[in-house]
Formats: sequence, C-alpha cells, structure tokens
Amino acid sequence: MNSDFCVAVHGLVFLKHKGCTISSEELAENICTNPARVRKVMAKLKKVGLVQTKEGKVGGYTSVEQAEDITLYRVAEVLDIRFVEASWRSGDSDMNCMIASGMADVMDEIYLNLNDMCLEKLKTITIGEIERKLIEIRAQKQAKAAVG
Repeated sequence: MNSDFCVAVHGLVFLKHKGCTISSEELAENICTNPARVRKVMAKLKKVGLVQTKEGKVGGYTSVEQAEDITLYRVAEVLDIRFVEASWRSGDSDMNCMIASGMADVMDEIYLNLNDMCLEKLKTITIGEIERKLIEIRAQKQAKAAVG
C-alpha cells in the first residue's frame, strides 16, 4: 500500500471537520506532506465527486458528499489501493520442486484474500466515524490533562 490512502482519508476528514474551502497548502500543512502530493490525490477524489474545487485567491477544496456516506472502501477503490501485496515472490515456477514451483501462487492467493478482507472491513468505516473518534480522543486527552 502506498500512503495516498492516508493522504486522502486525512484530507477528507479535515475538510469535513472544517466545513469550508481549504487550500492545498493548508491541507498539506495539516497532513504533513507537500501541496503537490495533496493536489495529486485530491484530483482523483474530485474526478469521482468526493470533493470539489474552487479556483482563485480563496480557492481550494471542499467536501461534496456527506461524510457519513463516504466509506474508506470507496476511497480505497477510487485510489485503486491494494493493502496487502508483495513485490517479491519466492521460488521459481519452472523448478522441479513442488514447494519452489508453487509457493508464489499460494502466497499470491493469501495476499489477495487478505486484501479482500481489508476492503470488506473498510466498507464499515466512514469519514464521519473517523472524525468522531478523533473528537473523542481529544476529549479524553483534555480530561486527563485537567486531572493531572
């Protein structure tokens, strides 16, 4: 998995929380990355209608859909993210050994199944739910700080 997924989720949660137009520079500062990277990821989200852009001096991005309706599955789908995959395969399919000739295919199937399980779980998590969790975590930290 590449980090585009994290950039997209972070950006969507921030846009939802702020509820206004946010520049790529401000998004990048909050995400802790560069504006060009934000624009690259947001362009994919814009293409499917998850965000819209406004041009000009006060331009930037705004969330289009209700955060409760945006699942992390949809974000992963838009970005064509694979969560579990391997860039290296062991063995060699041309070898005479049963283990060496078959291991890569067996591992590929395991990775595919794990990826499918990840995607199924992401169907149950929304951008709005992530924002609520962040608000809850902040409240807990503030309560601890007030006691301590």
